[in-house]
Amino acid sequence: MINVLVADDELPAVEELAFLLGRDPRVGTIHRAMSGAAALALLAVHRVDAVFLDIHMPGLSGLELAEVIGRGSNPPVVVFVTADDDRALEAFELAAVDYLLKPLRTERLTRTVDRVVELVAHPSVAAEDVEMITVDQGGISRIIRLDEVKFVQAQGDYARLHTAEASYLIRVPLTDLELRWADSGFVRIHRSYLVCMAFVTALKLSAAKPTVSVGNAVLPVSRRHVPVLREHLQATRVRPAP
Repeated sequence: MINVLVADDELPAVEELAFLLGRDPRVGTIHRAMSGAAALALLAVHRVDAVFLDIHMPGLSGLELAEVIGRGSNPPVVVFVTADDDRALEAFELAAVDYLLKPLRTERLTRTVDRVVELVAHPSVAAEDVEMITVDQGGISRIIRLDEVKFVQAQGDYARLHTAEASYLIRVPLTDLELRWADSGFVRIHRSYLVCMAFVTALKLSAAKPTVSVGNAVLPVSRRHVPVLREHLQATRVRPAP
């Protein structure tokens, strides 16, 4: 069980996040602060495993607070929760484990808690070990984590990365990503698709038209990729649906 601190200068935001975190049985004590200074005061007397910080707070901002926290020995994991989608570069430079956008989604928050629990249980696994991908969205550079990518779709010399929140176009051929991300659980299922097996929810490999389901997305599997996919499933002991 992890103990956390929620810091935001807006009380409704603090209470909402505290409520959502409190619904997760892996979360224990939840401390609340409405400023960076108040957060530091709480951290001085309470041992917490993770801090969930808003970026914009009066006085000491979330980014400044994270920098201060990072100077300590055995600092808590830092997660940013903000309405800004253009500060991820700065956040990950401060070794934040995640960057959540408001309004919060329960599924997305659960994945963040998964990461926090993993890092607390295995401190040697650093947040930087997860590959970060720079993408461009509407002229704004953002960073997303590789473990957020559910599947990749080829679009000429580009590839479209699909996450739970959105999709992003990057100028990298699918073949290059297939080789680069093979060790991260990505498998080529079609000339146009690369799938992260961790997100696969259903497989139909014996049907006339084989498919792989990733949530609500049903993706085609080409016949020549079926043997490779079956081999991968045997290695991971996952059985496809008939």
